Amino acid sequence: MSKKGKKPKLPKAPLSDEDQLLIFQQKMLADEEAAKKKERLLTQFLKDKLAKEEHNSALNLNKINTQWRTILREVKTRELHKDIEILSQTFERVVDCKDSVIKSLAKDLTEAEEQYAHALRSHLHNIDQLLALQRRRLGLLEENYNMELEVLTKEFETERKSIIDHHEKEMHYLQDVFMAMEQNYIDSEYESKLEFQSMWDDLKNKNLEEKHFLRLQLENIVEDLWRRFQDALKNYTDATEDRKIAFEYLKVKDEKSSKEIEAQMKKIQKLQETIGILKGKIVAHSREGEWQNQCIRNDKELVHVQLRKLKVQRTQARTLSQENLVKLTLESNSTLKTLKKVVEKGEKILKLAEICRKFETEEEKVLPFYSSVLTPEEQEEAKLQNPEDITEDLAKIMMDYAGMENFWKRYNKVKLEVLSLQHRRLQLLDISSKLREMLKQYLDGISVSDEVLSHLNPLFIVNHRSNLPQLPPPSAQPVYNVIEAAHIASHIL
Repeated sequence: MSKKGKKPKLPKAPLSDEDQLLIFQQKMLADEEAAKKKERLLTQFLKDKLAKEEHNSALNLNKINTQWRTILREVKTRELHKDIEILSQTFERVVDCKDSVIKSLAKDLTEAEEQYAHALRSHLHNIDQLLALQRRRLGLLEENYNMELEVLTKEFETERKSIIDHHEKEMHYLQDVFMAMEQNYIDSEYESKLEFQSMWDDLKNKNLEEKHFLRLQLENIVEDLWRRFQDALKNYTDATEDRKIAFEYLKVKDEKSSKEIEAQMKKIQKLQETIGILKGKIVAHSREGEWQNQCIRNDKELVHVQLRKLKVQRTQARTLSQENLVKLTLESNSTLKTLKKVVEKGEKILKLAEICRKFETEEEKVLPFYSSVLTPEEQEEAKLQNPEDITEDLAKIMMDYAGMENFWKRYNKVKLEVLSLQHRRLQLLDISSKLREMLKQYLDGISVSDEVLSHLNPLFIVNHRSNLPQLPPPSAQPVYNVIEAAHIASHIL
């Protein structure tokens, strides 16, 4: 289209402020919507990318874990194979040890059974010999008993006969003596009776005469006295008539007074009895009170003595308890110190054991305790050569140290290795000194000087001989006899 065909542009009308503000707001809203849309798209993209990365990371992690598991399985399998080999070797070693122990125990059992059978046979043989000896002894004793019994019976019979004869003789003699004494007694009794009868008749006649004379004399005296008594009685009655009346009156009065006196006496007696009873009670109470006071005093003295003893015992117990407490504290302190030393020593031993375990070889890890290098015949010879008798105390001590056997095995092994290394070191030092000397001689031989010529020189040869000392031929590799330290220790101890 040509320019001529174009319509002329009309001039735009100017916009107002409100329109411009509205347009600006629309632009702002459009920009804001675009920014939000862009932000939503970016967020969605990042979320998708994060999900994809998480999926990939999880997948890669699973792959890595799978590969790592295979590697760990292989490593663990190798370790388990090694552990199984070590355990199998250890098990075989333990089984061999158990088999050897079972064989030794079976051998000991058979030997013990043989010894028991031999001891039983010897015991039965000794019992048979003792029974035979006892039977012979009983036979001899029975023969001696019978012989002695016959001798004793013969002696008894002879002695019995002699005793019976002697008894009969003495009985006859005693009967004769008894008859003679009885006859003498009868004669003397008859004579005594005749003499007694004559004396009795004489005394009877004499007594009758004296009795008759005394009767007459007494009758005269009695008649005279009766007459005098009657006269005196008459005179007395005449003189005492008035007095008799007064006496009767006084007698009646006396009876009344006597009754009153008797009543008063009864009262006085009752009072005296009550007084006596009261005095007795007073005396008894006073004695009882004195006795109780004395008992109380004695108890008081005993209590004082016991109190003093208890005070002394309390002081002694207090001093003893203080001494025991001081002793206990000292001993506890010393015990704590010794225990600390033991703990430190144990920790040191454990640390050394850990350090030594790092330097153990595979062989030592598999077989930590070496087996004996001696043959069974050599072991039996070593047992037979041991002259020391195992007593009960020594057996108890050996049982206490039985748990240290493995330790002493390892210790002996290390000790033997140290001794062998020291011996080898001495040999190497000797060889080194010899080599140094030979090197020095060689260097002296290839150099010429006054000092060299003044000493031994391999170049100085006379009659095809050097003045150097002849070296001994090289010895072969030394062979060492290995002896267990336990065997040597048993011979030394």
